[in-house]
Amino acid sequence: MTTADELNVHFRTPSERTAGVLNVENLKVNYGGVAAVRGISFQVKEGEAIGIIGANGAGKSSSLKAILGLVKRNVDALTYGDVDLSSVAAENIIRHGIGYVPEGRQIFGGLSVEKNLFLGAYTKRWNDATRKEVEAIYEIFPVLGEMKNRLSGALSGGQQQMLAIGRALMSKPKLLVLDEPSMGLSPKLVDEVLAVINRLRGEGMSILLVEQNAKLTFEATEHCYVMENGEIVMEGRADDLRHDPRVREIYLGI
Repeated sequence: MTTADELNVHFRTPSERTAGVLNVENLKVNYGGVAAVRGISFQVKEGEAIGIIGANGAGKSSSLKAILGLVKRNVDALTYGDVDLSSVAAENIIRHGIGYVPEGRQIFGGLSVEKNLFLGAYTKRWNDATRKEVEAIYEIFPVLGEMKNRLSGALSGGQQQMLAIGRALMSKPKLLVLDEPSMGLSPKLVDEVLAVINRLRGEGMSILLVEQNAKLTFEATEHCYVMENGEIVMEGRADDLRHDPRVREIYLGI
């Protein structure tokens, strides 16, 4: 049997710390006395695509929300470049070059597709430059351009996911954070999401992807972390984790 050492996969210890563009050290989240995230640490370097996989309830989404200031957290260090994110309000995270695609899309169903996109640029003055950014989103997602005047609540689940990604890109982020983008999508649409993520990677954007879909994560990222019960228990190159016997059994069903 192939060993974890041979695959360059190793189990995490609390003392392992590294620095990166996004640096998270000893992040903890508690809900009413219940520990959802138990002191995780990881990094996302510039231009790197990082994945976090785990079962439902592993603490993945809570970790993202804590990083973005959407839930209460305790953390030893939380920085993005030279910015201390622990002192930045959630609504201002976008101003520091971080875009967010939330779990469940959270688009504004009563507004048109185009108005949803414009809201992604709420920190900017809406002008001709903003219009060009909207047109660039239509180039990435032609279906959104075809439906730009339609109420976003009338879109299919896959189209709404494209809209959520497009809205996040309107702020022209350097780091794009995606929370379960494949949720509820058909395999064909999951492939479309993968193609978009890989296109953004090719353009040099940093990616932090949280997913239950391990197959998508391994194909979209270069380094992955495995979360269980609020802790990071394994990490390694995506290609190595893909072939780890335990990961294959639990997360790929092989």
